[in-house]
Amino acid sequence: MEFLESFFGLIGDLTWGASLIPFLVIFGCFFTIVTGFVQFRYFKRMFRVLKKTNQTDNHKAISGREALLLSIGGRVGGGNIAGVAVAITLGGPGAVFWMWAIALVGMATSLVECTLAQLYKRRDGHEFRGGAARSIIHGLGENYRWLATVYSVCLIASFALGFNAFQGNTVAGAAQDSLGIDRIYTAIFLAVIVGFIIYGGIKRIAKSADVIVPIMAVGYVAIAVVVILMNITHIPQVISDIVANAFGIKTAVSGGMGAAIAQGLRRGLFSNEAGLGSAPNVAATADVPHPVSQGIAQSLSVFIDTMVVCSCTAFIILLGNVYVPGAEGIDGIVLTQQSMVAHLGSWAQYYLTAAILLFSFSSVVYNYYLGENALTFMTQKSWPVHILRLAVIAIVFIGAIAPGATAVFFFSDPLMGVLAVINLLALIMLFPTAMRLLQDYRKQLKEGVEEPVFNPEEFADLDIDHTAWKS
Repeated sequence: MEFLESFFGLIGDLTWGASLIPFLVIFGCFFTIVTGFVQFRYFKRMFRVLKKTNQTDNHKAISGREALLLSIGGRVGGGNIAGVAVAITLGGPGAVFWMWAIALVGMATSLVECTLAQLYKRRDGHEFRGGAARSIIHGLGENYRWLATVYSVCLIASFALGFNAFQGNTVAGAAQDSLGIDRIYTAIFLAVIVGFIIYGGIKRIAKSADVIVPIMAVGYVAIAVVVILMNITHIPQVISDIVANAFGIKTAVSGGMGAAIAQGLRRGLFSNEAGLGSAPNVAATADVPHPVSQGIAQSLSVFIDTMVVCSCTAFIILLGNVYVPGAEGIDGIVLTQQSMVAHLGSWAQYYLTAAILLFSFSSVVYNYYLGENALTFMTQKSWPVHILRLAVIAIVFIGAIAPGATAVFFFSDPLMGVLAVINLLALIMLFPTAMRLLQDYRKQLKEGVEEPVFNPEEFADLDIDHTAWKS
């Protein structure tokens, strides 16, 4: 076991600890500049998908809205509550600024990877499957199948297994601490509900997200807005502190500006997942008229995750008196919980527990689907999927009932670093194709087309499933 921990620790150091974050930032800036700041140019168009329940006549398929909300449900999780608190504790208020910065450039990265996933998606009955692994195999060729397989294995191990154990642990811990509910009851509840949804397939998964995510996001944002309005006169000072600490004008914690940058970028990337290749698995399920349409929509999920939800947590903490810059002892979800209680009273801890339940539950369902999609890339047989479903239900249960069991999944973060490295390499090699799609989209808009439509015949040189682009 010590050897394995050392091995995965080395992988983590070689990815997250050394070069990965700078690469994600550099590539995000590159995609932003070369695409002509596409995430800002089409910002208004991002919200169009929220108004549409289904953009085609195929009512059995997943709509762009459902795919977007499922993606938001996956990105928005415990990291938006606990992770932001850790970033502020270790990096000071300035970490929030760098979280915003990485989200803005990450929106371009997400657009590129999700557009490619849409392009190379494959029809599976009335549904579609795609993602980084399929983009690699159909975009780069059979010679790269080994790379796509490594990616799929890492995706299953980190998201479907490892992160779901942590999500179960988070929910059970919050319910026990604030409501006094024994972990066994939370574990049973989670296992039953998760089993019901994941055995319903992607359509039921998407439908559940269509209901849960708006309630989850709107409810949490609403409570943050109340806190902000209660402290509206302090907002200018908080924003000033965020900017001053971000650039080292003021020092809130040891490490100064360097700590702010490191924590802000790290937590921002962990939260919004831009560049990891995880969200494209969900983006590919949508039945949309053009690949870029869903790419633009998926940029919105990065914006909502970091610029909206993470900012809500940051203001709840920074507008309160619980957080003391440089002090140790209170961090993570406890800091967010105590800050909310200080603002609104003891009832707020129950509200936060409900938010954690919804955040974590949506993440569990999303994580499972990533694993299922990766598994179907490696095998067309149905029995491995049933084994994965049973394994996820069991892991969520064990993670909830035995918090110490989550230590077994120490490999999750290092493997997520491997996912990012593989995905970034593929994105760079496939970026010219993404630009062709973007140029086609822009051309149609200039010609007055309200909603550009993809014509696979114009991309005959690419390995595209033409049946996936028929209404």
